[in-house]
Amino acid sequence: MLPSFLAELQRRRVFRALVGYAIAAFAVLQIIEPLMHGLHWPDAVLSYVVVGLAAGFPIVVGLAWIFDVNAGRIERTAPGQLRGAPAFALIAAIGVLAAAPGLAWYFLLRRPPQTSATAEQAPSIAVLPLVNLSSDKEQEYFSDGLSEELLNLLAKVPGLRVAARTSAFAFKGKSEDVRDIAQKLHVSTVLEGSVRKAGDQIRITTQLVNAADGYHLWSETYDRRLIDVFAVQDEIAQAVVAALKLKLLQPPTSKERRTVNIDAFNEYLLGRQFYHRNNVEDFRRAKQAFEKAVTLDPDYAPAWAGLALATFWVADSAESVAAIAAGQDRAVAAAEKAIALAPELPDGYLARGFVRVPIQWDFEGSRADLERALRLKPDDPDALHNYANLICRALGRFPEGIAAARRATELDPLNARFWVTLGALLSLSGQLDLAREAYNRSLEISPNQSFTPYALGITFLLEGKPAAAKEIFTRSTNEVFKLAGAALAEHDLGHSAESQRVLDELIAKDAHGAAYQIGQVYAWRGETARALEWLERARTQRDGGLVILKVDPLLRKVKGDPRYRALLKKINLPVD
Repeated sequence: MLPSFLAELQRRRVFRALVGYAIAAFAVLQIIEPLMHGLHWPDAVLSYVVVGLAAGFPIVVGLAWIFDVNAGRIERTAPGQLRGAPAFALIAAIGVLAAAPGLAWYFLLRRPPQTSATAEQAPSIAVLPLVNLSSDKEQEYFSDGLSEELLNLLAKVPGLRVAARTSAFAFKGKSEDVRDIAQKLHVSTVLEGSVRKAGDQIRITTQLVNAADGYHLWSETYDRRLIDVFAVQDEIAQAVVAALKLKLLQPPTSKERRTVNIDAFNEYLLGRQFYHRNNVEDFRRAKQAFEKAVTLDPDYAPAWAGLALATFWVADSAESVAAIAAGQDRAVAAAEKAIALAPELPDGYLARGFVRVPIQWDFEGSRADLERALRLKPDDPDALHNYANLICRALGRFPEGIAAARRATELDPLNARFWVTLGALLSLSGQLDLAREAYNRSLEISPNQSFTPYALGITFLLEGKPAAAKEIFTRSTNEVFKLAGAALAEHDLGHSAESQRVLDELIAKDAHGAAYQIGQVYAWRGETARALEWLERARTQRDGGLVILKVDPLLRKVKGDPRYRALLKKINLPVD
């Protein structure tokens, strides 16, 4: 009976159907797992999908037994000798046997992912900004910088989860209870303290607080000369490790971040203070401070990395195309200098990974740099964010990008930029409601922003709600985004003359710096030739907006044009 049954299965093409369904089921799992984690669905969702796919095997066997596809038509298979209840019992058994290996692997052999509860039990710490007790209030940059250096040092400790700078510094100057801060940052301990600097003498007082009960686990006061500041950092980090009972092969050290010139260190900390203020004028001041630092110590790698980023942003707002290009070239050179001086320091790779894309359109090189930074400093939120924003978004790898951006927001929950990137990836993947939640979260953290209202308004344009978009565009603090948004919304409202008037104003005011946004408006309005003219101009001007050229929904009316595909090739984006 068995040979005739196998022959009948062959005739009815059951085996072919089983193989085809298995391949399709595997493809579904490859898509659903990263998507599930990216959207933060519970693990049970994957279990339901696996069970559902397994249940499909007996159904596929049964349908293949009864029906066949012939010349594009579904026909009932001609009956054979084997029929009735015995045949269907054997068919069902085959379907169950086909599904069994996958079910056994998933529920018995597969290692389950680490639960959030397990992650919460891991040692964790937030380094709050040390309070400046110096008589000179201008010395606050020193206390803030020292706090950031301690944070970077502790972030190197294996097994210790450290809250990111932006989120920890969000509590600067606030009188919130330490336990409340720890709960908001999802950490179990908090390091706080103060710095008093007078001449070449410093006093650093620190205490490690257990968030569960508010009691001190450890405290210490250090009176040192300023030149001993690096050694003090190491002492504090080692004391924290001891208090948390972490066992390490080597104690944490700041050796690779040190400089032989304490004045260079001061200028570096000053540059970091200005850079974090995130506006054009302070980027210029940061650049000047970093330049002084590398002049005082030409081998100071962290200062070169800082100079690369500050130089890039200063160039981004330059008054001419030539000035933009020259500044961007200097930014790349500074990042490469940082890497050459300290190849085991993540700072240089993070800086070069960032500047390579909008300057050189080197997506592969940027990816390699950011992955290298993550190997040197695992779970670094800035590296994760840049990877999601510059690589995954540009190449259309949305599930992977959403997962990386979500991880960045978990590590640095009060960083407004990270929520914007998450919103952008969700929007590009068609999840507009979730995108708006992320954008609104960003605006809750930092209400005065330039790009976020523009991105949020676009989600309403895509849904055919120009009036809502127009209102949101006005919230941008950047004139370019205000004008581009108004031109888009007025067009969709049927106000063609007003749309053109606003666009003409944008061109007159900022043609050298807003070429990409001008191209977006023309493309959205269906003016293909003008759109491609401005997008090509954006390329020659090294406009960073081109990073989303491949995926930008505002360009959908021009994507069929050969000139658009040619432009993709020019900036090393795949054409598909």
